[in-house]
Amino acid sequence: MTPHSSLSRSGAGRRGLAALVCGALAAGGLAAAGVTALEPEAASASSHREAPLISGTPQYDNTDVYAFVSPDKPDTTTIVANWIPFEEPAGGPNFYTFADDAQYDLHVDNNGDAQSELIFRYTFRTHRKNDKTFLYNTGPVTSLDDPDLNITQTYDIDLIKLHRQKLVAKTKIADDVPVAPSNVGKASMPDYGKLRHQAVYKLSNGATTFAGQADDPFFLDLRVFDLLYGGNLSEVGNDTLKGYNVNSIALQVPNDLIRESAGQPVVGIWSTTQRKNARGGWSQVSRLGNPLVNEVVNPLKDKDKFNASSPWDDAQFLKNVTNPELPKLIEQIYKIKAPAEPRNDLVDVFLKGVKGLNQPPHVRPAEELRLNTSIKPSAHPKRLGVLDGDNAGFPNGRRLTDDVIDAALQVVEGELVGSKNDLGDAVDANDKHFEKSFPYVAQPTEGSRGKVAKGVSGDADVRSQLGDALRPAGVSGGSDTTLIAASAASGAAGVLLLGTGLAWWRRRIRRPY
Repeated sequence: MTPHSSLSRSGAGRRGLAALVCGALAAGGLAAAGVTALEPEAASASSHREAPLISGTPQYDNTDVYAFVSPDKPDTTTIVANWIPFEEPAGGPNFYTFADDAQYDLHVDNNGDAQSELIFRYTFRTHRKNDKTFLYNTGPVTSLDDPDLNITQTYDIDLIKLHRQKLVAKTKIADDVPVAPSNVGKASMPDYGKLRHQAVYKLSNGATTFAGQADDPFFLDLRVFDLLYGGNLSEVGNDTLKGYNVNSIALQVPNDLIRESAGQPVVGIWSTTQRKNARGGWSQVSRLGNPLVNEVVNPLKDKDKFNASSPWDDAQFLKNVTNPELPKLIEQIYKIKAPAEPRNDLVDVFLKGVKGLNQPPHVRPAEELRLNTSIKPSAHPKRLGVLDGDNAGFPNGRRLTDDVIDAALQVVEGELVGSKNDLGDAVDANDKHFEKSFPYVAQPTEGSRGKVAKGVSGDADVRSQLGDALRPAGVSGGSDTTLIAASAASGAAGVLLLGTGLAWWRRRIRRPY
């Protein structure tokens, strides 16, 4: 089958049940803690607080990775990796910095062997102008070198080239690049867009880099962990990351720089964090390729092990993919029959890549975000990506606008093995619009609205970003919801949650086409 016929299906919107998945279909990896010895030493974790060890050290916690052919520069690929989940915008006086004792790595596997051929390593340094004040800034900040910006960061980038985990070359490609600060508020940073622009830096090899705070681009309803939306879908349809920020690293690189050759355009991408350990060495403490893998694919016993391991060793987690827990939970709670096991359909799509689309030759199954860099960007991206006929989207890489929750959930519930469904979490887009040029991520929500004229209620955008965080307990937002449950034969059972004309969750019976 062609990639289009095997994975895609056009149609109307798909909504439904769970923010449980995203990449709830893989189990995969990272390489490398150091340069001379590229074996991870100790365990920890990654994503939005999904594993025991990393949840207590957010500076090292990688929340999401995105990789896509740049829409305005299709001869380049953009990689976005985020850290520090749930950054409260007003979280001063100590705002959000990258760790000084960490290596933040972006990995590229360009031949499908589940090992890094390239690592872009970011390391940060924090600078203080005045340690006799508690303030992050001592006055309005108008530039990154403003003397009123008391806490600043800079970073270096090393490009590490490897062959079968052996160091081939290490080159510094950026030195002392400034980081965009946390967005304290309008009084402190009256033109934050200017500060962000100053933090975009072009490198001599044709790449462009950015590091700084951004709106969290991941959109989903995380209340799924309350027994799949309360066990009766009474909790669904709210973007629980709305109003929160993250620390982002964005890197735009020429396609030729990361490809093995023009004839092999598929690359595997993931990120890791290494942290200095008590013996002065480096231990890998975070790892991320596809989203939400460690949240809902791996059981508790494997979470820390997964985050300290390499894609090369992902066979040890294979059973978590072929016999996933999530469909069984959905069947238990909502009586939707789980697809038959073993789930080889999940292995083929999410551990190898889609054959003919983003599967490299001689691929070793591993959890990587696989991107075919020869696929041109879509003029009109579809949020379900390949599943809806848009081959430039997830799981061919991951764009900021891709609704990975809905796409992955539909696949994990059997979309590719005959169980057509419209499952999703009823959150179809980010609360903020993404930018049209690098670094593409939306600007962070500000911590304070600053000076507001008398009688003016404040910035509507800020109020909308904070959303549920400012809503009193018990207030639903102005509309009542009614839960209607229904079922149908032949695996088309569904549950509908209706709210003022909006179908929050549905799973429709589909006719053959």
